[in-house]
Amino acid sequence: MKLLCLDSNSILNRAFYGIKLLSTKDGVYTNAIFGYMNIFKKLLDEVRPDAVACAFDLRAPTFRHKMYDGYKAQRKGMPEELAMQLPLVQELLQHLGYKIVQVEGYEADDILGTFCALCERQGAECVIATGDRDSLQLVSEQTTVLLASTKMGKPATTVCTPQYIKETYGIEPRQLIDVKSLMGDSSDNIPGVSGIGEKGALGLISKSGSLQALYQNLDSLGLSPKLREKLEAGRESAFMSYELATICREVPLDGELSHYLPGAPDYPAAAGLLSRLQMFSLIKRLEIPEGAAAAAPASEEAVPAAPLCKEVADGSAQDLGALLAEKERVLDLCPLIAEDALRAFAIDTDGKVLRFTEDLPDYQALAKKLLESPNPKRVRDLKALYRYAYKNDINLQNVIFDLELAAYLLSPNSTEYTVGQLMGEYALPSCEAVFPDGEEEPEPPEKPKGKKPAGDPLRALCRDCAQMGALCDKLQSEVEQGGLSTVLDTIELPLAGVLAAMELWGFRVDGGGIEEFGKALDGDIAGLEESIYALAGEQFNINSPKQLGEILFEKLGLPARRKTKSGYSTDAAVLESLEDYHLIVPQILEYRKLTKLKSTYVDGLLKVVGPDGRIHSVFRQTETRTGRISSTEPNMQNIPVRTKLGSQMRRFFVCEPGWVLLDADYSQIELRVLAHISGDKAMREAFKTGEDIHTQTAAQVFDLPPLMVTPEMRSRAKAVNFGIVYGIGAFSLAKNIGVSVAEADRYIKSYLATYSGVKRYMDETVEKAKRDGYVTTILGRRRYLPELQSSNKNIQAFGKRVAMNTPIQGTAADIIKLAMIKVYNRLKKEKMRARLILQVHDELIVEAPKDEQDRAGMILREEMENAVHLAVDMKVDLGAGESWYDAK
Repeated sequence: MKLLCLDSNSILNRAFYGIKLLSTKDGVYTNAIFGYMNIFKKLLDEVRPDAVACAFDLRAPTFRHKMYDGYKAQRKGMPEELAMQLPLVQELLQHLGYKIVQVEGYEADDILGTFCALCERQGAECVIATGDRDSLQLVSEQTTVLLASTKMGKPATTVCTPQYIKETYGIEPRQLIDVKSLMGDSSDNIPGVSGIGEKGALGLISKSGSLQALYQNLDSLGLSPKLREKLEAGRESAFMSYELATICREVPLDGELSHYLPGAPDYPAAAGLLSRLQMFSLIKRLEIPEGAAAAAPASEEAVPAAPLCKEVADGSAQDLGALLAEKERVLDLCPLIAEDALRAFAIDTDGKVLRFTEDLPDYQALAKKLLESPNPKRVRDLKALYRYAYKNDINLQNVIFDLELAAYLLSPNSTEYTVGQLMGEYALPSCEAVFPDGEEEPEPPEKPKGKKPAGDPLRALCRDCAQMGALCDKLQSEVEQGGLSTVLDTIELPLAGVLAAMELWGFRVDGGGIEEFGKALDGDIAGLEESIYALAGEQFNINSPKQLGEILFEKLGLPARRKTKSGYSTDAAVLESLEDYHLIVPQILEYRKLTKLKSTYVDGLLKVVGPDGRIHSVFRQTETRTGRISSTEPNMQNIPVRTKLGSQMRRFFVCEPGWVLLDADYSQIELRVLAHISGDKAMREAFKTGEDIHTQTAAQVFDLPPLMVTPEMRSRAKAVNFGIVYGIGAFSLAKNIGVSVAEADRYIKSYLATYSGVKRYMDETVEKAKRDGYVTTILGRRRYLPELQSSNKNIQAFGKRVAMNTPIQGTAADIIKLAMIKVYNRLKKEKMRARLILQVHDELIVEAPKDEQDRAGMILREEMENAVHLAVDMKVDLGAGESWYDAK
């Protein structure tokens, strides 16, 4: 038999401190759980044990505390963020069928030692997983210690055998106790002998064999008088330290190894717990069956009832007609959409799931009748449904709720919003889909390499649909209670239709121009390569950090800043610090810039140009925590603008012949939102006068008339203006604008004295966030901030910065979304051919026929400037041109 013993407190600590803080929207920390369970699963896969024992410390004193009052006396208590996770890890392990072992008066180390002794007596193999070197004394022919450590900043595991101990320390494993009795242990406050360190202790034990023999032969070992004096003075401390350092191997615990064979797992309970903790990736990692979360009872006291069942039946035209005849009936609709085609749809009725598939007579007509009906509809993936509707000339009507958008508003920190996950997260009882007798699930297609085989999408659709009604009811109630109805109804739901249209229209590109630009870049890159080789005196792989490091730091002798596991660091920060040391460095930086531009934006864009000559980016509504829209395939928000060469890429985004691009950009929207939210009179007045806000700020901060403000002063004031809403500190500001920390601190203090309303807003917002656990935008969008409750000052500081900034950045995101909806609807209402094609940050782009340019520009400006009404006016900068570059 092979027994795996886990030093759980040690592993939990390493996981907690090795992974950034993660938490649920309710403020329950989860990073240690995540790290521990990933390590646990990795150990199971690698060790493949027959039995498992998870040893934990208890908070009660141990026999060592009674022996020595100072034992671990200097240790601080477990951080609250970790303490709240410990019982959750134990609960999860028990749900998965593994035994928790705790014994009052003993430490986890002692439990491990006892299991080692049991295995050795019973001829079993013992594997110990720990991050604590104390356990190395347990290594034997039958006991292996897997020691977790960090090497070059990365986690590593060392397999410790008797041979490893001999090669590393030159002694036997049990002699490590003797070594510690002399050198002591500062982490456990074991005193040892004053003045003797690890090297000296190892030498003494290697020479004498043991602590006992050392003191019996002090006269014959040829020790120096000074060393002998230390040993004589520390005799009592050494023998007490020996007792403290020795792991007990006789803890009174259940010694029947077969009792530690894993029991039958309670998958619903495990999945339910992980779902409530929003740790959906662990459900997959631990191979918990899909759908188990929905079967979990709502609480520990709840008695799991038999799952509800809904019969799956093939719908007909008559069935749909009967449903639509009830005009007030809310239809819970699950569509199955692939490549903008509605392959099937299912409707959750009171007692059954009706499925409608493409092989049904007049299927497309039925789908059109359903989507255009006035019946209220609750759906999932509304944007995909809009895309289908637009492509098939269907006027989608009266969608009142979208499952994914609601879930996103309730928990913007999550990464997925599937039906199964949401059922577990909200602890809803499962509702199974019961398929017709004799209908077997088809065999899944052969799985792609490295991926799980996909199940039948139609059956998965019906299973989700069976849960749809209850889940929509729950989330709709949560949205109303959280004050999020306005955000959902007036922003996110209509925006889905706008984004769908933008995706379908796309943005025309000049493919030939991009190819020519790429060829020019290839020439510049080739020239840089030759120059770099000449300066280096040899050819090498410039893209290899290892080879580049050897050239720079060994051959050319430049000062190495830091080393990594694979060699010298050659990241951007290191190279930028070396620009003045050698001509090769700026050329390498330029080479990197050009190769990235070529691979990411030239080659990358050419790959995604559609047959229509346009790029159709995918816009994401549920990605960011602040409410901002993101885009992929490609990410249009990352098209370079900061460098002169990179900004040339915008020349290749063009309009149709005879059309024009209109580019409208909000002017200083975040500062205007700040003026509104903070109520600061000076800032509001600065905007109302129409003067440049950065010049006005500089005049206030430097106590000068506006006419005497220099460009450098304005630039510094601008950095403070934008930095202050992100909670920038003096150190960061100093670095950004190239002044001393003292001078930057003076700027910030002067700014806050001038704009006292901003200071009051920042303080009050942070205090309110601490009380409520979240901050909101003007329209009610929430962001939860468990970081504010952290005992870690750095994490607290991050939470404060986010608390100050989110109401501003989030409100700006809400405003641009409202503007998109208003512009889209106005163009549509006035039956114009002009169309909204892109949103990037605070910028909207409309493509319009030239004969509509003036009207479309007026609509764009009007709707953006009047999207909401703030205490200060919103201003828009409007440009026009045949390319994005010219319009900007």
